[in-house]
Amino acid sequence: MQTFSRGMKLMGNHFEFSVVSENELWANACIDRAITEVQRIEQLLTTFRDSSQTNQINAMAGIEPVRVDAEVFNLIERAQKISELTQGAFDITYGSIDKRLWNFDKTMTELPDAETAKASVRLINFRNVVLDRENSTVFLKYAGMRIGFGGIGKGYAADCAKKVMRAEGVESGIVNAAGDLTVWGNQPSGKPWTIGIADPDSRDLPFGSVLLTDTSVATSGNYEKYVMIGGKKYSHTIDPKTGLPVHGIKSVTIITQIAELADAMATPVMVMGIKAGLNLINQMQGIACIIVDENDHIHTSKNINLTR
Repeated sequence: MQTFSRGMKLMGNHFEFSVVSENELWANACIDRAITEVQRIEQLLTTFRDSSQTNQINAMAGIEPVRVDAEVFNLIERAQKISELTQGAFDITYGSIDKRLWNFDKTMTELPDAETAKASVRLINFRNVVLDRENSTVFLKYAGMRIGFGGIGKGYAADCAKKVMRAEGVESGIVNAAGDLTVWGNQPSGKPWTIGIADPDSRDLPFGSVLLTDTSVATSGNYEKYVMIGGKKYSHTIDPKTGLPVHGIKSVTIITQIAELADAMATPVMVMGIKAGLNLINQMQGIACIIVDENDHIHTSKNINLTR
């Protein structure tokens, strides 16, 4: 047995697919199927194609409901439930933010005042997404509202790719969607997969690892895009309630069975902060969390065993 892997750019990110098998030809055919599946999801969810169902919903904001596939409707409905759970810290109407304030480059030397920041997020509100299950329609109440699946789409795609490969008979494998990954089965050695948790200060160096099988992991961090103002590091993650960037946390790693849920929960825990974030995770079943704060202290949910 050995692991056959292939990486490629999908959904604007680097995806890598791995299959444990004795047969390279068969393994590659399974990976082909997984890639086709992710490409299919990308066509549905992208905001970079006018023809996508996401863009059709956005184009009709404040005008009329848009009929969508059951798959898209169900994903939006699940996203809405996570918004309820996180009290709006996760919100697919995040696309409504006024981006002119946020460039997160060297030209950004100060934060906007609280009033300006709040105005930039005035259209972000998951409660203004009207779902009609009977007609399978989605309606954004106000003109200018936009939905996007940046906080949940990669995880959903990873789950779907895994489902396709398992249906082909792949008993052990990995789908890594730009760091949001799902694993099942075991390594060729028969041992569980060793998953490194990224060091927030050095993306390529793990600060710890966990042994996993049939599990998904997602990390949200401020190491990719941030700005330093007054000696403080501000993440590109914006609090949808205040319109200001979050600070105090370097990274959040979520471990749970479903990649979609792991992906969707990582950012809101960052927005909620250490205490509220861990409190929420500790109340949920089958989910664990690792938080690295700005002082490099590690905080974990009650049910985690981190190897360093």
